[in-house]
Amino acid sequence: MIILVINAGSSSLKYQLYNMKEESVLAQGRVERIGMDSSIVTHEPEGKSEVRLVSEILDHNTAVKRVIDLLVHKEHGVLGSINEIKAVGHRVVHGGEIFKHSTLVTPDVKLEIRKLFDLAPLHNPPALMGIAAVDTNMAEVPQVVVFDTAFHQSMPQESFLYAIPMVLYRRHKIRRYGFHGTSHHYVSQQAAEFLGKPLESIKMVSCHIGNGASCTAIMDGKSFDTSMGLTPLEGLMMGTRSGDLDPAIVPFTMNKEDLTLSEVNSMLNKHSGMLAISGISSDMREITDAMQEGDKQAKLAFDMYTYRLRKYIGAYAAAMNGMDTLVFTAGVGENSVVLRKAVCDGLTFMGIELDETRNAERSKEARVISSDNSRVTVLVVPTNEELLIARDTYQIVQNRA
Repeated sequence: MIILVINAGSSSLKYQLYNMKEESVLAQGRVERIGMDSSIVTHEPEGKSEVRLVSEILDHNTAVKRVIDLLVHKEHGVLGSINEIKAVGHRVVHGGEIFKHSTLVTPDVKLEIRKLFDLAPLHNPPALMGIAAVDTNMAEVPQVVVFDTAFHQSMPQESFLYAIPMVLYRRHKIRRYGFHGTSHHYVSQQAAEFLGKPLESIKMVSCHIGNGASCTAIMDGKSFDTSMGLTPLEGLMMGTRSGDLDPAIVPFTMNKEDLTLSEVNSMLNKHSGMLAISGISSDMREITDAMQEGDKQAKLAFDMYTYRLRKYIGAYAAAMNGMDTLVFTAGVGENSVVLRKAVCDGLTFMGIELDETRNAERSKEARVISSDNSRVTVLVVPTNEELLIARDTYQIVQNRA
């Protein structure tokens, strides 16, 4: 079965085309600057040269049409006909409480996604535009939505409720939802398979460390707790997000600096985190380079970042009454030797012992980086959210048939 996976943003659209027989990527690419007369389409067909086109793409309908045209293009394509695409899977950030699993797109599902716009105003609207664009261009093809929040719907109330008046939860569903669920779900499955153990038997902490970052405690094969909350702002210090802070800072800062709610929201999401403390960048590679050259602010940003990460790992080990496996994933987690060492060196009380030679190795495969004597197995597991979306889409469409 051929499946197209789409991740639609407000001004961008990423795609991957899978042959599910081998789970191989036939083509991938992205459309950038949607809504402009100089939109950029980058198309990477397997076994062929990359294609880069600049043209006017004013909406998501046109973006999806351009993608389809490239996929079936005589020279640059990988398909003989659009009819070879049997299903389309979409990443949707917020599924609220109603969506606990990936699901087939129906009119009711689209209505529910629209109702969740308030919880994810930057992400759910473009996702729905992507779904509508597929409706327009491939009306007969079944579509499936995979939610970032769905994996975390297994959290118990003591994990997801905030200690605020319950009326706010009942009326507005203010609670912890968590994000990066597709990634945490995928790497937990891959880690269990790599270790040759049932996922249900492993107490695991999964660390998705990229420009955005989150930790998830996984117990009995399910999300037990996670660091992001109602929005992706809560939790770990990130590239440009503050992570955890005293909520009284918001009104205090608004009053002292004469900021609007929009301005303080922008400050916490786009101008805080590693960028704010280092004064250099939100990119861990640049922070690490500057730190190693003696930059004190870069060193402070790195130390704050790894300190908070260790705190969450330790807290989740306590919450689960133990930990068998620690997993690093995503851009920074998979590639930063220095970060992994700093985190693990501060967790020796838990029996974590890093093997520095293993940690320094580069690989695109899952691997152990702890020593043979370590009481906790530490893994690096490359994430692949698109593949999990393709798998869920395939399974749901197969069951529908």
